[in-house]
Amino acid sequence: MIAAGALSALAAFAHLGCIAFGAPWYRALGAGEPMARAAAAGHLYPTLLTLAIAAVLAVWSLYAFSAAGAVRRLPLLRTALCAITAVYLARGLAVAPVMAAFPGRSATFWWWSSGICLAIGLIHLAGLIQAWPSLRRR
Repeated sequence: MIAAGALSALAAFAHLGCIAFGAPWYRALGAGEPMARAAAAGHLYPTLLTLAIAAVLAVWSLYAFSAAGAVRRLPLLRTALCAITAVYLARGLAVAPVMAAFPGRSATFWWWSSGICLAIGLIHLAGLIQAWPSLRRR
């Protein structure tokens, strides 16, 4: 679960990098040209959306670290970890539907981002399976 938490934290920091470094990072990380242009123009939407995503990823990181015993036990730990794992796996496996729902990004972006989400999801799943016995309510 430490690896899962570290990967979610890394993803959160990458999103914060977009906010800090602007349009070039939005482009490099595949957010799409409209988001990069909006960020370059100083619109608030890219910052707020990216901040929300980073916050969710940070919370997911804390849940993984909680399961590993690195931070205090968080509420609904098993339920949250199952949901987090499911979201990562679903995002990783749903390449075609996500690609169709969000046009404007390259196929390369979708395949890479889906592969990354699938890998993180599998690491979460492995950690969850390993930690499951110790995640009983205390």
